[in-house]
Amino acid sequence: MEMNLNRDKLETRIHHLIGSLKKNGGFDTALIIDKVNQYYYTGTMQDGVLVVRADGSIYYYVRKSYQRAADESPLNQIYKMRSYRDMLSELPDNLGCVYLEANAMPVAMMQRFQRVFTFEDMKPLDQVILTQRAVKDADELGLIRESGRQHQIVMNEIIPSLLQEGMSETDFLADLYQAMVKLGYQGLSRFGMFQMEMVVGQMGFGDHSMYPTNFDGPGGMRGMSPAVPIIGSRERRLKKGDLVFVDVGYGVAGYHSDKTQVYSFGCKPSKEAAAAHTACRQVMKQLTDKLTAGAVPEQIHHEVSHNLPTGLTRDFMGVGEEAVRFFGHGVGLQIDEMPVIAVKQKQPLLENMVVALEPKCGLPGAGMVGVEETFLVRQDKPECLTGGDRDIMVVAGE
Repeated sequence: MEMNLNRDKLETRIHHLIGSLKKNGGFDTALIIDKVNQYYYTGTMQDGVLVVRADGSIYYYVRKSYQRAADESPLNQIYKMRSYRDMLSELPDNLGCVYLEANAMPVAMMQRFQRVFTFEDMKPLDQVILTQRAVKDADELGLIRESGRQHQIVMNEIIPSLLQEGMSETDFLADLYQAMVKLGYQGLSRFGMFQMEMVVGQMGFGDHSMYPTNFDGPGGMRGMSPAVPIIGSRERRLKKGDLVFVDVGYGVAGYHSDKTQVYSFGCKPSKEAAAAHTACRQVMKQLTDKLTAGAVPEQIHHEVSHNLPTGLTRDFMGVGEEAVRFFGHGVGLQIDEMPVIAVKQKQPLLENMVVALEPKCGLPGAGMVGVEETFLVRQDKPECLTGGDRDIMVVAGE
């Protein structure tokens, strides 16, 4: 299953970007170097620079691989490039007011540009692109739906069959990754967060799911070592009575879904764990009741956070002072997109945005409980694309 990216669609996206930049004020040139954004506007991911000019002209300069770019992108305006000086064949040396991806553009790269071109002014491009990408078209939604369909199979059928007493967290994640790829998973989960590496997601046995990480989410993971704080621990082995926390992204042809399920291995969960999990599901119900087109994320966050059910611990949405300050986030080409259900997020939700909601709670000594599901924003009730939240699933140990 692949995205249908024809030239008309890509040029429409680019001209939408031009219109947004013109509304922001001065604009002469936009430079796009982020590979995910290049894919969104060109249909391919290469070592290159997409240049968009205020007069509507488009130039895609590719260092490697030009051949693959020509094969994959329907755009006609693709040029070979060995150095930025090659771009002077089509571009003026003064690019005027330049928009660039401040979160992706290294200083060294910008300095190399400035040896060739003059920038009269520089402005950040990131938020403009993320705002455009937040509303999905029918083809994008089709891929997210397929991701969500496969995601349900992983969480509800495959994972219970993989858990075995005595296996390490690393064994589990390796088996899970293999099963996901065989089912249709694209093999990686992409994030916009700077230098975030994630093969599948976060998981942990027992209180390992509360171990602090640099990942901006409620859950935790001990990982292999300080140098590789992902994948899981080789030493921690599954035993009867463990809670198993699994928060994994899934993706098909570039587009993601996000989902979390908690399992109790070998026996029913404790009353405390069951109560906290139920409370998280109640928070989920409050959030989905408010997740409609026109709703303001800041107001949703305020209303829900001031009406939390009993059963939640002080580690709701993360451990202690490291608790996150959002209830949900956009999902698409990356798992951490706009919109964000958080304070200071005042732009109303729009129809066909996709949002993952994730109320979760930590139980010291036991681990994380809670849920996460991916939803399509509609004018009325949101549509869940990942099957819906469930109680803690009990997995019988051998």
